[in-house]
Amino acid sequence: MSITRKATVFVVGLGLVTLSACGSADSGSDNGGSKTVTLVSHNSWAVSKGVLAAFEKQSGYKVKVLEDGDAGQAVNKAILTKDNPQGDVFFGVDNTLLSRALDNGLFQSYDPKGSDLILPEYRVDQDKHRVTPIDTGDICVNYDKAYFSEHKLTPPATYDDLIKPEYKNLLVTENASTSSPGLGFLLGTAAKYGDGGWEGYWKKLKANGVKVVDGWEQAYNEEFSGSAGGKKAKGDRPLVVSYASSPPAEVIYADPKPKTAPTGVAMGTCFRQFEYAGLLSNAKNAEGGKALLDFLLTKEFQDDMPLNMFVYPVREAAQVPPEFTKYGPQAKNPETMDPAKIADNRDDWVKSWTSLVLK
Repeated sequence: MSITRKATVFVVGLGLVTLSACGSADSGSDNGGSKTVTLVSHNSWAVSKGVLAAFEKQSGYKVKVLEDGDAGQAVNKAILTKDNPQGDVFFGVDNTLLSRALDNGLFQSYDPKGSDLILPEYRVDQDKHRVTPIDTGDICVNYDKAYFSEHKLTPPATYDDLIKPEYKNLLVTENASTSSPGLGFLLGTAAKYGDGGWEGYWKKLKANGVKVVDGWEQAYNEEFSGSAGGKKAKGDRPLVVSYASSPPAEVIYADPKPKTAPTGVAMGTCFRQFEYAGLLSNAKNAEGGKALLDFLLTKEFQDDMPLNMFVYPVREAAQVPPEFTKYGPQAKNPETMDPAKIADNRDDWVKSWTSLVLK
């Protein structure tokens, strides 16, 4: 929501900020008194240098960040390496992939300081405390305002609109098997049309020329005509699956800044996403990992997060900047799905989707 989401990072899907938050020490182990703690994440992790520096000074730990591609890829790699993990904390598993991580024993229990300040609607796994909610956001179709103005075409507003003839060959989305926004978009259609209707919807979407690419970076920065990256790459798709919070980044990081966002959101195509962090099983520096998880729930980090990862905080009374709420409001009626239903159906749905859309 990750948001997010960089050796070169275009936040939450917007790749516009460059960040390096790597410590110089070796990872080490608790027994060796390591002062480096390693965070494993997707490509959209970001934090202000001053906020991170304050944590490092206060805690005595240097933070090393390992970015492992899109969230789906990062989660899969973390599961494969869980017996000898790359780091101590994993950030970026979302509600679409949470059950996969938990079922594979990716995390150990830890209840961070400040967890009692998480808004009640975001709390999960309260009995075992294997993951901690960090942020929330909406996966939605974004549109390039200039394209629709030039073509005197009304932008789509709903899932139903996307299958209309006037939007043929305009949409690019991410692969549901490798990308969290791609999977979120699939789950949104399953929530909207039900077990018996989502496949029929995707048949129509495929017939209407939807393009599928591996991950968000490619979809937004290379294929989408409305992004800064898209303009450089001469993307020709004016519709892209991204986030409701993507337009603010197009304003905030533009030079010169436009008065209004050059992109908009089809609010009837949104699926609510939540992102979590957890202490990895077999973490070499578990104490450092606990300190880092505590930090992710501090008011300093939660207030800092919106304009770095373009997601909403989950802590009570955390501040969201006015630019963020002006250009990237949360959807009023997003599609949602019970985590148990996601767990029971996700893999079968992805297999069916792959067969239907990619073959």
